Amino acid sequence: MLRVLADENIPAVEHYLGSAARVERFAGRHLDAGRLDGADALLVRSVTPVDGRLLKGSTLRFVGSATSGHEHIDRPGLEARGIGFAYAPGSNANAVVEYVLAAIAAVGDTLEKLVAGGVVGIVGFGYVGRALARRLAALDIAFRVFDPWLDNVPHACDLPEILTCDVISLHCELTRALPWPSEHLLGPGELRTVPAQSVLINASRGAVVDNRALLRRLGESRAPAVVLDVWEGEPDIDADLLDAVTLGTAHIAGYSQDGKVLATRMLCDALGDFLDLELPHVDGPLAPPPPLQVPGDLRGAALLRHLLQARYDICRDDALLRGAVLGAGRVEARENFDELRRHYAGRRELACGVAVGPLAVPQDAALFRALDCPLVPGEAA
Repeated sequence: MLRVLADENIPAVEHYLGSAARVERFAGRHLDAGRLDGADALLVRSVTPVDGRLLKGSTLRFVGSATSGHEHIDRPGLEARGIGFAYAPGSNANAVVEYVLAAIAAVGDTLEKLVAGGVVGIVGFGYVGRALARRLAALDIAFRVFDPWLDNVPHACDLPEILTCDVISLHCELTRALPWPSEHLLGPGELRTVPAQSVLINASRGAVVDNRALLRRLGESRAPAVVLDVWEGEPDIDADLLDAVTLGTAHIAGYSQDGKVLATRMLCDALGDFLDLELPHVDGPLAPPPPLQVPGDLRGAALLRHLLQARYDICRDDALLRGAVLGAGRVEARENFDELRRHYAGRRELACGVAVGPLAVPQDAALFRALDCPLVPGEAA
């Protein structure tokens, strides 16, 4: 029988592989080469580097990463050994988009400013950047895009213009490749140009922003609001920076249950195709989330905020991270950071459920369509 090693935080592998494989679980940061002896496939997340050291002498035929990026994977090394590879680009895109919108809704009156004509600057136009642009367009919120690696980007502009937007949301890959490396894309000079009334959100990779320079910027009298989901040096994050940001979370922007299960399905399908396996034909393992109750007196930005916060409370994740890191010793803090990710309860996506209630005005029906969350007529909550 096929032997598959899978990170303990990748859900539903057994569900999708069924009797075609024996699945063994491991802790993502604690995998050594000896564990791979006799294994046919390895399924990892971003915390497990798959490199020559790990692959030396392995019997692997397939490696999958349940992530939208693959910088932790030595792809040339896999190819040289004839090992198949797949990852899950786009699987968590909607979860990250809903995280960004929830962050916007939680920071003062930023959501009202955007609805009234403000602009979101998007850095990086991959799966997440494109999904965010589509959602903003559906909500009739203006946006600009910076991605020098791509042609024909809608509403394209240069980075200095992006950094003057009301919200700056980072969704680029982490790369040192020339001519446009993204490591420390936002350094001291760029951070100085971000207006105090703007909101900077990083849900891409920690090193896209120079964290030390950001801490200095946040120590100035007129600093922008900052939301960080990713940090340089994870899981050993800067407690002073966490204390200084408006909202901080433990690299969980894409951690919806729906996105995780989609990633698993993508990997299992790719594994089955590569090794010519007969996999079971099964439905998804998740039941629909409970309907959202909509008060009858809300409209516009207030209604949008209610929908976003009813499905996901970003302030709770912020409080959990602060409680885990601030005041803890360095070793304890890094262990706590990993524990938050390992035992994250997961949230459900707006796009995977329905809302129930009346509409204050018919025009607000567009909000539900924009969020892919159908409204079922009913009594007010």
